[in-house]
Amino acid sequence: MTGSDRRGVTLFINGRFRQQPMTGVQRYATQIVLALDSLAVRGELEIACQLVLPPGAPPLPLRAIAQAHQGRLRGHAWEQVDFARVASGGVALSLAASGPVLQRRQVAVIHDAAIYRFPENYSRSYVLLHRVVDRLLARRATIATVSDFSRSELAHWLGVPAGEIVVAPNSAEHLDTAPDEGVFAKLGLGGEQPFFLTIGSLTRNKNLRLAIEAMRDQSAAARLVIVGQIDGGVFAAEMPDAPEQVILAGRLSDGEVTALMRRARALVFPSLYEGFGIPPLEAFGNDCPVLASAIPPVREVCGDAADYFDPHDASALAALMQRAVDDDGAWRAERLARGRARLTHFSWERSAATLATACVAAARRT
Repeated sequence: MTGSDRRGVTLFINGRFRQQPMTGVQRYATQIVLALDSLAVRGELEIACQLVLPPGAPPLPLRAIAQAHQGRLRGHAWEQVDFARVASGGVALSLAASGPVLQRRQVAVIHDAAIYRFPENYSRSYVLLHRVVDRLLARRATIATVSDFSRSELAHWLGVPAGEIVVAPNSAEHLDTAPDEGVFAKLGLGGEQPFFLTIGSLTRNKNLRLAIEAMRDQSAAARLVIVGQIDGGVFAAEMPDAPEQVILAGRLSDGEVTALMRRARALVFPSLYEGFGIPPLEAFGNDCPVLASAIPPVREVCGDAADYFDPHDASALAALMQRAVDDDGAWRAERLARGRARLTHFSWERSAATLATACVAAARRT
């Protein structure tokens, strides 16, 4: 942009995600805003930014990007009315799979096409709402997403040319925190006890039943720790029948997850469908091998750094888990080296810069 463009246009960031539970989508939004702030501190942004927050939403620890609470409404109403009113004076960036549908100068990140591929996994009201919002955004805004796989999915379902969809991937630098070793006593895990870790909600596409079934072939001492939301919420979730070897840990802090990753035999990632899948990258960053579902988006993220299994074959996963338990150290060392190399392909700041460039282009739209 020219100097006059930079002075005259503000990028308003949709802060509705700050009132939502922390899942992968909210993690993405948080890290992108923090990365934009780092770029702004170094003078590397071409546009002024402001994080617009709903009433009562907690602010982020930003150094250069202004943030302010606006409006009186909440939820979708705040987004469609209060945020839309503020953003109408500039360009909007909506990072959490929604956005003001009448805002033309906007970049909206839609993370996957799960509501189209697997509508049965969600409540009917959630599916209907997001299908309407997605299609209206596709007609007005610039759509962005997190992987080449999701770009092709959204192009198909929303009728947007793939070349017009911006790809700004997730990354994993955020999970670089001091491990909270107290989690082992909290979960009843002994010092040398072998365990596997999986992270995700109980939606059917997360396929936790396969991981649980694979545990039935492991030794009685082994454990599977499942971290994540265990209530249905907007999802049509089912609580799996879990043997004693399975520990349903619920939500844990980043420090607790870090400690588990660094001691686990492997992260098990059995998803049937993902737009991206952050946990494998988080595992690579914490020297944890990954056993992953052999689906296209996970292969796109993990490359040669994971060991893959058919997400419908519990025995195949069980065999990989047994190899991890029996490992003398060589298998683990090779996987950790590959994982560290894979991490170099991803960066929150690179993705934030990609979205900022898309917003600059959107600001020119009439």
